[in-house]
Amino acid sequence: MSKDNIIKLIQPGNVADQLTEVLRNGARALLAQAVEAEVADFLGKHADLKTADGHQRVVRHGHLPEREVMTGIGPVAVRQPRVRDREADATDPDRIRFSPSILPPYMRRSKSIETLLPILYLKGISTGDFSEALAALLGKDAAGLSASAIGRLKDGWLDEHTAWQKRDLSAKRYVYIWADGIHLEARLEDEKQCILVLIGATPEGRKELVGFTDGARESAHDWRDLLLDLKRRGLDVPPRLVIADGALGFWKAAGEVWPKTREQRCWVHKTANVLAKLPTSQQPKAKRALQEIWMAETKAAAELAFDAFIESYALKYEKAADCLSKDRDTLLAFYDFPAEHWKHLRTTNPIESTFATVRHRTVRSKGCLSNGTALAMVFKLVEGAQKSWRRLDGHNQLPKLVLGVTFNDGIEVFAKPTDRQPITAAA
Repeated sequence: MSKDNIIKLIQPGNVADQLTEVLRNGARALLAQAVEAEVADFLGKHADLKTADGHQRVVRHGHLPEREVMTGIGPVAVRQPRVRDREADATDPDRIRFSPSILPPYMRRSKSIETLLPILYLKGISTGDFSEALAALLGKDAAGLSASAIGRLKDGWLDEHTAWQKRDLSAKRYVYIWADGIHLEARLEDEKQCILVLIGATPEGRKELVGFTDGARESAHDWRDLLLDLKRRGLDVPPRLVIADGALGFWKAAGEVWPKTREQRCWVHKTANVLAKLPTSQQPKAKRALQEIWMAETKAAAELAFDAFIESYALKYEKAADCLSKDRDTLLAFYDFPAEHWKHLRTTNPIESTFATVRHRTVRSKGCLSNGTALAMVFKLVEGAQKSWRRLDGHNQLPKLVLGVTFNDGIEVFAKPTDRQPITAAA
């Protein structure tokens, strides 16, 4: 009877997974069909073009050499069809060119892999360990991602982030801006463990990352630097409303840079702060009472619910009542804006939901990231997330705010026409 208890461990990337192979083969077939369909559509758009001798001008012309594209399920081999313009040579600037969107030239990895790499870096994976980590995730054939390749990608991200920080903002206008300080688990080299984030809503209702930098969450100085930097780069028109939590540093800076901008406190943060000052037994009932305030149909009804909460809790739980009452006006500012926007304006959710995944994907690593590197990695993650951000509900109301139209209880206030005085003819 053998007493050998040595167990051979399976190395990363060596696991035979039939399901993954089936998926990869299916992906290869679907990708081939997609690129063929894209070429067929391009040729169809130019089917009416003929050469001087009456032949089809734009035709297929074989395939480019096969290449592998790294995807979320490993490498997938594909051949890109070529297209030829018979009436022009390769140097002719008027030559009809086929520019594939599914499989652009020189593309070697999918967007999901581009997103995965900064995530791994923020998790503390060193450049030398990327090949092993990706082999475990994508299979042993995950090639082309050596330490030097990762280093080049990281340098590219740093350059992209630097260019983004210097972009011209003179043509930009944001009706609403959400602000928050996000703490990451990844350790930074200096004491600034917070990322200051601004997300804006354009007059078309699209949400965009406006600015972010490293700083201290409560620091008015760091917030002021960020806001003034935006102003120096051309963002001269202040937003109509800014939504943020109770961070005093931000509100002090915003009041100095945007003195005419209305303020809206985040109800999610305020609810958490008020409940923290109550016993656990009182919190469910208090939460329902707070909800009755911000869910009220009119500002008058919200004021009544506000007064009822203060009256109920001020006697025994003065700190909770004071925490709510001190921000009364700024908690109810959203009633002066379109009702379709209320759910967007009551919280800093556009920032919280986006950075929740970023925060969860970062852990404290053994080493420290430089602040510049961490910002560049986070920028790449947010840049990818930004593509899936939904437009604001009721975006057709935003141009009205730009023009100065006022709203009461979420409904547009129509100005009454002035009574015209009769014009008497001169004697």
